[in-house]
Amino acid sequence: MKTHCLVALGLALAVFVSAPRAEDAGRSIKSGPQVGEDLAGPFHPLNVNGAQAGKKNCLYCENGSNPVAMIFAREATPEVKKLIRKIDECTAKNSGCEMGSFVVFCNDSEGLSDTLKEFAKDSDLKKCVLSIDNPAGPKGYNVNKDADVTVILYKDRTVKANHTFKKGELNDKAIEAVLKDVPKITR
Repeated sequence: MKTHCLVALGLALAVFVSAPRAEDAGRSIKSGPQVGEDLAGPFHPLNVNGAQAGKKNCLYCENGSNPVAMIFAREATPEVKKLIRKIDECTAKNSGCEMGSFVVFCNDSEGLSDTLKEFAKDSDLKKCVLSIDNPAGPKGYNVNKDADVTVILYKDRTVKANHTFKKGELNDKAIEAVLKDVPKITR
């Protein structure tokens, strides 16, 4: 009888320890700094649009302790472009609290810069800066190689929300979930 109780207790403990935490619910992978963590610090991606277009510029430094939507993306898919447009609109609406936004494309494919310039112009982006960095992402930011899109919402350089999507997971519902978390940085 004692053996059965110990086995049952061991199984229950194993299930409890391996159960997903509430903050990880609905997330299939972890990427980037997590909620409550401070950002790793400055990095200098090539800016495609904005005031420093054509130059390597630290968007982390430029935004300081303001509320920021920082996106790491692998490709400029239609879904990523939709997310960028929505974040740009949101940033413009929250200009009173000096919200900033930028996208770091972790991709070194030839022609990406021209594609992003055209997208920024065609979409008439007002606030969101598009940039390019190496495929691994900036040092210390832990961008998961299997993450297609990682959205970090931060304020005072501390993460308030993290949304990570594998290839094919970014859709209208996911974009709405990201936008729903913006008040976490704008209040």
